[in-house]
Amino acid sequence: MKTYSYPKPDLWPKICERTAFDVPITKELCRQIFADVYKRRDESLRTYTKKFDGVDLSSIVSADADLKKWADKTPMALRIAINLAAENIKKFHLAQKTDILQETVSTMPGVVCWRESRPVERVGLYVPGGSAPLVSTVLMLGIPAKLAGCKEIVLCTPPSVGEKLAPAICYAALLVGATTVVNVGGIQAIAALSLGTESVPKVDKIFGPGNQFVTTAKQFAGEYGVAIDMPAGPSEVMVIADNSANPAFVAADILSQAEHGPDSQAVLVSTEDVLIAAVKKLLKLQSQGLPRKDIVRAALENSYIVKLGSIDEAIKFANTYAPEHLILNIKDAEKVVSEISNAGSVFLGNYSPESAGDYASGTNHTLPTGGWARSYGGVSLDSFVKKVTFQSLSYKGLKSLAPTITAIAEAEGLRAHAEAVRIRLRKNKV
Repeated sequence: MKTYSYPKPDLWPKICERTAFDVPITKELCRQIFADVYKRRDESLRTYTKKFDGVDLSSIVSADADLKKWADKTPMALRIAINLAAENIKKFHLAQKTDILQETVSTMPGVVCWRESRPVERVGLYVPGGSAPLVSTVLMLGIPAKLAGCKEIVLCTPPSVGEKLAPAICYAALLVGATTVVNVGGIQAIAALSLGTESVPKVDKIFGPGNQFVTTAKQFAGEYGVAIDMPAGPSEVMVIADNSANPAFVAADILSQAEHGPDSQAVLVSTEDVLIAAVKKLLKLQSQGLPRKDIVRAALENSYIVKLGSIDEAIKFANTYAPEHLILNIKDAEKVVSEISNAGSVFLGNYSPESAGDYASGTNHTLPTGGWARSYGGVSLDSFVKKVTFQSLSYKGLKSLAPTITAIAEAEGLRAHAEAVRIRLRKNKV
């Protein structure tokens, strides 16, 4: 990990830049696959699943009986863990639920306005598979979708050889009430959700993390009238640590992030030379026994350490970076919470590892990356609903508001807007 010592604030934006992937090549590949899925539909999904995953698909959608068969292979200890995590996630997201988000407001006599929530009717959940099938993502997306009242929950995840899905993913899919489970991943899965095929329904909104190809494909979805949760690319964590931090904990948090993928990034920001030196040694020691140590090594090459003069500076640097995950491994971490403006999810103190949020504390782990935390929050119950406003005007209310409406409409040159008011007033006089 490269170390920056006391960089000046005007250099921070440059330091905080993420490693860019080859956007033109990725976009062109997405364009080709979307065009092919539009033309050949299910057959195209079979072609790309064979090409990229090495699997000959006989069935694009998993039958309920197959899901149950694979789910039954989930070890009991893992089922218990999934159930507990699901309960915590449900509790946290259920607390966000209200039927009417605000009481009716009478903005003036005879004019009543209010707002209500309506679920997004058909949602697509993308669950990465490959080297690390993310069962936790099924819970993080499926539970709030179900709580929000989404009528259809279409889950896409890549198959392994033999057309088998990971048993734990099948178990979680049944647990959250997925209505359709699609055995397809990558760009082709996002294309299918965006366009629809014979087997895959076109959805209204797509959720879920993924690699650079999935992230770019999600951006293409908008061209076909399909919304997405947020831009979410390679995962990242920033740890701010002072002399109260345990170096072993800090090293473990960095490694837990690094094992996500070679393009993941971990950033340590500290005021302490002794801690930085200890963390560097512990990273080598703790990584030795990790099964994904090659991935960890590649991610650490993409990561760095920043030495600053104060925690106040460290917080300002964090807001410049806008991390997906921010760990405040500092004394009295709660006292600086109000100063954090740009972060996806924040973890306070020595005993709040990022992995708690990834799996089981209850908060959602689908979060903005790449600096998008400056303008996006993580997935929540609100992500699965639309806010619909209502208004009801009496004749008296419309008459009172008419001069304002017609004056602004005429000023904008939109006379029909004004006439829609005047005709009602004239009609009432007859």
